[in-house]
Amino acid sequence: MTAKMLRGRVLSFVRAPLGPDDSDSYRYFEDGFVAIDGGKIIAVGDVAALPGPFDGEVIDHRPHLILPGLIDPHIHFVQMQVVGSYAANLLEWLNNYTFIEEQRFADPAHGARIAGLFFDELIRNGTTTAAAYCSVHAASAEAFFAEAEKRNMLMIGGKCLMDRNCPEALQDTPQTGYDATKALIGKWYGKGRAHYAITPRFAITSTPEQMEMVAALTKEHPDCYLQTHLSENIAEIELTTSLYPDAPDYAGVYEHYGLMGPKSLYGHCLHLSDREVGMMAETGAVAVPCPTSNMFLGSGHYDLARMQGAGLRTGVATDIGGGTSYSMLETLDTFYKSQQLSGNRLTPLMSFYMMTRGNAEALSLESKIGSIEPDADADLVVLNAAATPAMSVKMERVETLSEELFLLQTLGDDRAVVETYVAGVAMKAGLAG
Repeated sequence: MTAKMLRGRVLSFVRAPLGPDDSDSYRYFEDGFVAIDGGKIIAVGDVAALPGPFDGEVIDHRPHLILPGLIDPHIHFVQMQVVGSYAANLLEWLNNYTFIEEQRFADPAHGARIAGLFFDELIRNGTTTAAAYCSVHAASAEAFFAEAEKRNMLMIGGKCLMDRNCPEALQDTPQTGYDATKALIGKWYGKGRAHYAITPRFAITSTPEQMEMVAALTKEHPDCYLQTHLSENIAEIELTTSLYPDAPDYAGVYEHYGLMGPKSLYGHCLHLSDREVGMMAETGAVAVPCPTSNMFLGSGHYDLARMQGAGLRTGVATDIGGGTSYSMLETLDTFYKSQQLSGNRLTPLMSFYMMTRGNAEALSLESKIGSIEPDADADLVVLNAAATPAMSVKMERVETLSEELFLLQTLGDDRAVVETYVAGVAMKAGLAG
């Protein structure tokens, strides 16, 4: 028998918490188990409720927390070596570092090396699914999907589409970008656990002709995602509206080409007008703020209360390499602080909902990932709230689950991740370093 059982304190959300003490929003088993077979969860509950000894391997993670694997809905795998590059703002950072670095991915060997390191880092930080941007080179997307397939990870990715306002070495054409994207979708979409995202970088780097090709791709492949950037930086907004003068606003550019829908992922969305917010909410499009990146580049704050009030779907992400941490714990810590500055309170329950089920819902994947339920994929993370000396001494005074979650969020990083399971297979213990 190939079945295994993880034992520990099991936490999984069933919906968004309505307040700091909303215990109906989650299921928690103090001495719980998660039974796994064939990469799927087959049972979850209290150990005391088991009818007899488990017929399979038992892995005891007590006293640690077992949660669904963490989810990152906006990250650039080709920017691992851009993290921590000094710049005053987004456009300076792109031109001085990012576009230079991404040219290196013309070399398939470089892409393969970085892909391996990238997936190592996700596993180290407990992230089991991400929506990633590759470079303009098809070889970078090949490297990304090949590495994801090797590790059996549910990943979303796509080759960037850019035909202006970037170095010539990073430009495709409307037709070559269309052809390469279509070929990649044909090869990788639905292979193993792979999902594809049609990926125009942003309106600044795509001509109207290329945007027409993007529109064609989304119509031909409605099951694919659309990922791009929107309203991150004031100068970016001004340049975009000057390039598309007939659009009512920045989001209106994407709206014109029919790119707003439930599988459309828009990174950042910091400076949206009321019209843009309403239109995105109506179409089901997803806003994905990236707090460490938004702070690092001085781009602004995402007003979560305003967006939730308007019914706008929201994910939260790292945005490596504008972001400064691969850890969703550190990402939500920064999001908490940014919401404080906006006069909003982000509860510990909401933070952990967002990095698990909430981000799964943002990706329309809540039936597969983000929760610990029978028939869900067995992507899990085990967390230790006493992983460092500072955490351990604070943990002596922790009395509630919410206090423990807030400690993990505030002081936790990759050291708090005891193990990461992908389709039921332990992955972190085997990493080098």
